[in-house]
Amino acid sequence: MQDYLVRGVSVDGSFRIFAARTTATVEEARVRHNCWPVATAALGRTLTAGLLLGANLKGEDILTIRIMGDGPLGAIVVTANAKGEVRGYVQEPQVHLPSTPAGKLPVGAAVGRGQLHITRDLGLKDPFTGSVDLVSGEIAEDIAHYLTTSEQTPSAVALGVLVETDNSVVAAGGLLLQLLPEAPKDTLEKLEQNLAQLPPVSALIHNGETPENIIDRVTRGIEVKILEKKPVSFNCSCSRQRLEDLLVGIGKDEVTAMLEEQGQAEINCHFCSEQYRFDRDDLLRILDRIEKEKSKPES
Repeated sequence: MQDYLVRGVSVDGSFRIFAARTTATVEEARVRHNCWPVATAALGRTLTAGLLLGANLKGEDILTIRIMGDGPLGAIVVTANAKGEVRGYVQEPQVHLPSTPAGKLPVGAAVGRGQLHITRDLGLKDPFTGSVDLVSGEIAEDIAHYLTTSEQTPSAVALGVLVETDNSVVAAGGLLLQLLPEAPKDTLEKLEQNLAQLPPVSALIHNGETPENIIDRVTRGIEVKILEKKPVSFNCSCSRQRLEDLLVGIGKDEVTAMLEEQGQAEINCHFCSEQYRFDRDDLLRILDRIEKEKSKPES
């Protein structure tokens, strides 16, 4: 089934809500980066959070989540756009830790202590970046803490990734609920009751429930208007041309060294693990480009 995201708002204007199924998206990230289960769960939760937060973006806006923990996973970096596209990586994808006493993947221990940074590039002169200390390393709590403290938007976040014994992702998804100013007290009480009864999102997705079903569970007793339903996917903006431009940018000396020492260059994209190979002829052509661009008169 195709991954997709649903965006809605309460009819009384007291909150907005987003829910997504991201199973195929997270599985593609797992395969691309050859992640072991705890890394799959941490990266998958962050990818899902990126898509949920990205649903508020417009046009060419880009959102970047950086989780910089001191645990064995290292950094987790995810970028999302307004089109429902997301990409990301975890610094150390092959990490194994024992399960928690409850039998869960120990994401918090694998992430560790550190900081969460969220950058919104809205096409203005300077992107806006907010930062908070990680409260648990479990991702959902950290995102909710960031939204509530850094952006002053009280939020509830639920993120889940269910990994099978063969390491594959069998269910992934998430929920984001954001309160708007002056939400009525009775609405808040209903939301709190419904959230308290909500099973894990990954279990709901695994049982065949849709993002619409999840929204219905959270908003039981409250009238909600669905504003949008759109597909989401893992999609990286890297390309051979972009990597060639990067090689031009690093300059003649570096490219000449690659040519003389290896006779070729192999570059991997951090975000999607796609490998680009530039052979001897490619490097000679790139050196020619560098020379031509150097000789262009300055405007």
